[in-house]
Amino acid sequence: METRIDEIGAGVYRLSVFVPDAAPPAGFTYNHFLFDGDEPLLFHCGKRKMFPLVSAAVARIMPVERLRWLGFGHFEADECGSMNEWLAAAPAAQLAHGMVGCRVSVSDMADREPRVLSDGEVIDIGGKRFRYIDTPHVPHGWDAGVMFEETTGTLLCGDLFTRAGNGPAITESDIIEQSITSESQFHYTSLGPTTGSTVRKLAALKPKLLATMHGSSFSGDGATALNALGDHYDVLLHAALAGRKSA
Repeated sequence: METRIDEIGAGVYRLSVFVPDAAPPAGFTYNHFLFDGDEPLLFHCGKRKMFPLVSAAVARIMPVERLRWLGFGHFEADECGSMNEWLAAAPAAQLAHGMVGCRVSVSDMADREPRVLSDGEVIDIGGKRFRYIDTPHVPHGWDAGVMFEETTGTLLCGDLFTRAGNGPAITESDIIEQSITSESQFHYTSLGPTTGSTVRKLAALKPKLLATMHGSSFSGDGATALNALGDHYDVLLHAALAGRKSA
């Protein structure tokens, strides 16, 4: 395996590791996003065993010890498995996550105390501004959240829009159909009464770039894509409820 580096925006780097046997037959990408600034931020620490690959990629862009912020969407191996390796490699770095995630997992598992972010709180890294947004149970657990980089219009949407395969770093093609296919294959979303509305709430940000953890990032009308994905989850929920009533 190797880490592919692509600059997908001004000072925005996608660091992608493709694992052919992770989701056969197409394989799976694990994407990490590095934002340059006065206080650089890495979103998705990645798996612990991938740390040598991803940290070597960061080192090709900037010294690893320059990192100041480490973010991720929820507590899971591919999101934050290597967080302590990053904290050791970057002495000034601090994890930043939502209150629930910090209280139930991160504060205990991390070697340094994290920065606890409230819903809507902004981190200014010098040249870029990250707004943290709570998205409970979207896509997975109670601790889930996303970050929106306001200056580039980049939504760091984690597992939303998950797609298998190893496509280009960035695409302008429709990603909804493939995302729906992935959902039907992996059933990775915690489906509930607020799933659709939580996804549609993100559409109000009108993101220009959807930085996805698995699959190509999407450049274009992010609001339309998010509304369509939210509507699809409503359809799934209504079908599940109808199935329970008829059982």
